[in-house]
Amino acid sequence: QVQLVESGGGVVQPGGSVRLSCLASRGFNIMSWYRQTPGGQREPVADIYTGDVVNYADSVKGRCTISRDGAADTTYLQINSLKVEDTAVYYCRARERVWEEGYWGRGTQVTVSS
Repeated sequence: QVQLVESGGGVVQPGGSVRLSCLASRGFNIMSWYRQTPGGQREPVADIYTGDVVNYADSVKGRCTISRDGAADTTYLQINSLKVEDTAVYYCRARERVWEEGYWGRGTQVTVSS
């Protein structure tokens, strides 16, 4: 049974930073972060592939870093200069291949508010 457990969310002031973690029960080729606002669709934030090739959504590019610790099967998402519009539930996704649905975590809430 594959498990993905996100952590690190919370309430952060605008301009602050957050570092999210996703602990997987095993390694995967592709680890991704998505986010979803109330009433909104789940949207991609960042991906990291085997070999540490990364992709970022335009909305976070320049403010965001995705990284992974393969030995620990943990993927991280650091977002700096947080904005109110970054408020969302952040989900971790794990896949072996791009076309697969893969596995999802239950999410961690990030609230950006003063």
